[in-house]
Amino acid sequence: MRPRWTVTAALAAAVAAALVPAGAAQAAPASPGHGGKQVRCVFTPTPDNPAAKPVRAPRSKARAHGKVDVVLITNFGAVSIRMDRGNAPCAVHNFASLTRQRFYDRTRCWRLTNSARLGVLQCGDIYAAEKGGPGYEFDDELTGKETYPRGTVAMGNWGPDTNGSQFFLVHSHADIPPAYTVLGKVTHGLGVLDRIVKGGIKPGGSSPQDGEPAKPVKIYKVFARG
Repeated sequence: MRPRWTVTAALAAAVAAALVPAGAAQAAPASPGHGGKQVRCVFTPTPDNPAAKPVRAPRSKARAHGKVDVVLITNFGAVSIRMDRGNAPCAVHNFASLTRQRFYDRTRCWRLTNSARLGVLQCGDIYAAEKGGPGYEFDDELTGKETYPRGTVAMGNWGPDTNGSQFFLVHSHADIPPAYTVLGKVTHGLGVLDRIVKGGIKPGGSSPQDGEPAKPVKIYKVFARG
């Protein structure tokens, strides 16, 4: 039986408030490296890993300044994220494009980890963990000084310069190399992540602290503004 993807009235009402946090997204000064200009992004088709949903690659030019406010509406509650175009213009541009095309709507977060080294919820894969992307990939945007404290939202990947649709939210900490492009941080909804973690993990093959969430995490809809 196919799952029902319905948004409750309470969650729908939360969207308006979540999209207008204190200091709502406005154009902000760009990071020194971009000077407020646009940057060129290259989205390379991946024929061996075609799009899991009908989707177009974003246009090649992306703004390199300002913020994007994102809200994930899940069956556990709403999570608000503020993304920084100045830090990762191509990655944020890609996330906004996929959101507009409803790529993330009616999907699941297939991986949850809660170990001494890694505590993240991974989303953005359509079929299963590591399976189902947008049919293209793009380069990392890294300084080599990235850290991933609680609340960080970053791109997942399959190795250097293989970004697509996968992303993760750090619910505790992530003691990992600076190899994952940082999109932004959770501004509201860390308690939602805590409830997901409390629900437990269905262990995978590698570790009892790494596998599917024991209680499925459904993303009903994603909103973005900015």
